[in-house]
Amino acid sequence: MKKNLLLEINALRSLIREHDHNYFVLNNPTISDYEYDQLFKKLVELEKENPELITPDSPTQRVGSDLVKDFKSVTHKTPMLSLSNTYSEEELIDFDRRVREGLPSDEKAEYLCELKIDGVSVSIHYEKGKFSVAATRGDGTSGEDVTSNVKTIRSIPLILEQKTGVKANLDEIEVRGEIYMESEAFRKWNEERELSGEKTFANPRNTSAGTIKLQDPQLVAKRPLQIFTYYLFSYTSELSSQFENLNLLKKLGFRVNENFCLCKSIDQVIEFCREWENRRSELPYEIDGVVIKVNSLKQQKILGSIAKSPRWAVAFKFKAKQATTKLHKITWQVGRTGALTPVAELEPVLLAGSTISRATLHNYDEILRKDIRENDIVVIEKGGDVIPKVVSVELSSRKSNSSKVALPSVCPECGSKLYRPQEEVAIYCENNECPAQVKASITHFASRTAMDIEGMGDSLVNLFVDLGYLHTYADIYTLHEKREELIKIERLGKKSISNLLEAIEKSKNKPFDKVLFALGIRYVGAGAAKKLADHFLSIDVLANAAEDAIEEIHEIGPSISKSVNRFFSEKHNIKLIERLRTAGLTLSSEPKKLKSDSLSGKSFVLTGTLSSMSREAAKEIIQEHGGKVTGTVSKKTDYVVTGEAPGSKFADAKKLGITILTEEQFLELIK
Repeated sequence: MKKNLLLEINALRSLIREHDHNYFVLNNPTISDYEYDQLFKKLVELEKENPELITPDSPTQRVGSDLVKDFKSVTHKTPMLSLSNTYSEEELIDFDRRVREGLPSDEKAEYLCELKIDGVSVSIHYEKGKFSVAATRGDGTSGEDVTSNVKTIRSIPLILEQKTGVKANLDEIEVRGEIYMESEAFRKWNEERELSGEKTFANPRNTSAGTIKLQDPQLVAKRPLQIFTYYLFSYTSELSSQFENLNLLKKLGFRVNENFCLCKSIDQVIEFCREWENRRSELPYEIDGVVIKVNSLKQQKILGSIAKSPRWAVAFKFKAKQATTKLHKITWQVGRTGALTPVAELEPVLLAGSTISRATLHNYDEILRKDIRENDIVVIEKGGDVIPKVVSVELSSRKSNSSKVALPSVCPECGSKLYRPQEEVAIYCENNECPAQVKASITHFASRTAMDIEGMGDSLVNLFVDLGYLHTYADIYTLHEKREELIKIERLGKKSISNLLEAIEKSKNKPFDKVLFALGIRYVGAGAAKKLADHFLSIDVLANAAEDAIEEIHEIGPSISKSVNRFFSEKHNIKLIERLRTAGLTLSSEPKKLKSDSLSGKSFVLTGTLSSMSREAAKEIIQEHGGKVTGTVSKKTDYVVTGEAPGSKFADAKKLGITILTEEQFLELIK
C-alpha cells in the first residue's frame, strides 16, 4: 500500500516539476493555473496525510517557516571574484591585448559576451543531483547561507535529472546566477505594497538584495524574484568552455539569458556592446552592461587572476540613463494613509525609451538635502529605478530670485491641517474623509490581496466617488440598492454591474484576516493581519486590546500596536466596522480544534532538517496538541527540537539551558 502511495507521490512531484520548468523557465505553460493548482493541492493532501513521506526536495517544501536569526557563513570552494570594469571601447581593446599577451603565442582567444544583469549574485551547490546549499557572494571568499530563501525561487530546480546528451558528472556541481526582479513585476508588487499601506522600494536591484537577506522565507516567496544562471563548475568532471556550459545549464533545467554571443574577435565584442547599450530599454529587466569572458576554460586557467578580479573577464559598463530638463513645479500627492509625497512636474523629456513628465522627490528631507527648487534645471535618472527620480540640480542655471520649497501646512486635497510624527520624514493629512484618501482606501479594500472584488479597480472607484456613490469602503455594500442607477452610467450597463454586484456579494465570504487587512490600518500588512486575527480571533477583542497585549504576538512591534490602538480609538472607524458587520462580513474566526491539550502552554522552536517530516508538518503537530511554535529561542522557550545541521538556535538553547529534543524524543513527547 505504502509502496503504491510513494509511487503516486513521486509521479505527482515529477509532473509538478515539469510544469514548474515549463512555466517559470521556458515561459510556456502547458496546463491552466487551475489544473496546476489541483495537482499541487493533491500532493499537499497526500503529504499531509503521510508526513513520513515528505522529502526536502518535494515541490511543497520550497517555502520553509523557520525564521533565520543569523545567516551562517559559507566558504566558497572556488572564490566568487568581482570583475574589473571598463567604460570605453579603448579599454576593451586594451583588455584584449592583455589576454593575447597572457596566452601562448599559438593560441587565439574567443570571447563569450553576456548581458550584465543588475541583480545580486548567488552560488548554488548540488550534491548527487539535489539542491544542497545557496550562498551570497559576500567578500568573494565567503558568503552567507541563504538556502531557505533561494529555494523559494521556483525557476531553480531542486533536483537535477540526467538528460540525454549530458556527459558531465552531476555528483557535485556549483551553479552561479544573478537574482533580480523584472521591472513590471517590481512595479506591480510595489503598487500592491502601497495599497496595503506598506513601505515601497526604490529599485529592483536593491530590493532583490534585501529580499535574499530577509529572515522569513515565507515573505521571500511572496516577492517576484527571478534568476538567470551564468556559471557551471563540476568538481568531478572537466568542462571545456563557457559557451558549452551555458547550453549545459539550459539542458539541466536552469534559466539562462538567451542574449549571449560567441565572438571571434574584440571587434565583434565591441559591436555586441554597442548593440545592447542601444537596445537595453527593450528588455523587461534592468541591465547595466555586458560581461566579456574568455570562452575557453583552459585559457581561463592559464590567464589566472589578480587580487580579487580574473584576468580572463571584464565588465563593460553602460552610461547611466540620464536626461536634463526643467522642473516647473512641485506638487504633493496624498496616499491612502494620508502621507504626502512630493512630485516634480517636469518639462517632458525622452529618457530610456519613454517620455518622462513627472519624477518622485520621495520626501521633504530629500528636497532639502539636494536643494531642489521650482524652475530649476535638473538631471533625472532612470537607472535601476522603475520610477524616475531627480538626481541633482544644475546650480549654474538657477535664477537669483529662486527660493527654497516650503513644507505645506494644509492638505492640498481637502485643506485639513497636516502633522509630522516624531522621528518620521513623512507628513500626514489626518482627515479620513479627504477625497484622495477615500479613493485610495476604497481601492485598497477592493484589491486582489484584500477583499478581491473583481472589477472594482482605480477607474471605477474614482468614478463612483466622483459621482457620490462611494464615500467610504462600507458604501460598497450598499451599491446593490442603486443597481438601476448604476446600469444607466455610460460604458457600464446591466452585465458589468451585475458582475460587480456578484463580486461584492462573494467578497462577504472572505475570512477575518482578509477583512482586517482590507481596513487599511497603517503598518498592518497581510502578514500582520493574519497574526492579529489568529491571536485575537475577533475584531471586538482586538479593538479593546492594550498595546502591550498586541506586542506579545511574535513579530508585532510598537509601530503596529500603536497604529492599531489609534485606529480603533477613532469613532469614525468604529462606525465603519459596524456597517461592515451589518453587511454580513466576517469579523471573527474560530479557534483551531485541538487533537489534545498535552502541549498546552508549551513553547517550541524547530531547527535543522527533520528526517521523518518537514518543519511545517512538525509545527502543525505541535499546534494540534495545544503548543506554540516561535522563530527565536528565549527564556520563555520550553523545548528546541533539532534535526540535521541545526543552526544558531541550537547554540542559543544550550546557552540558556533550554531542553533540547532530538526528533525521536519529540515524537515520543506527542504520543
